[in-house]
Amino acid sequence: MAADYYCADSENGDHIDDPSEDALFLLISDLNGRDNTFVVVQPDEDDPVWFASVAVLDQGGYEIVRRDTTRREHDVTIETDIDRIAGDLTKWLAARAS
Repeated sequence: MAADYYCADSENGDHIDDPSEDALFLLISDLNGRDNTFVVVQPDEDDPVWFASVAVLDQGGYEIVRRDTTRREHDVTIETDIDRIAGDLTKWLAARAS
């Protein structure tokens, strides 16, 4: 069954349809600097118009990229608090689904 709104994929192959805030937290918590360095969340379609990604930084913390071409948004931030990242992403993703 395909995602209703969006899906999350990590470098190590984890895939979650319509992830909750808790699921995003777990995906981000599993990131490391060796073999699972990023998570991408985007619509489950061929040519998505938006995406969000979280990537591990070498110096610690995470780089969060949010891009939505239909709304002309492109935001890049650095954060260390996984709980805050998951919460902010959940809010941003909810706005894409409306």
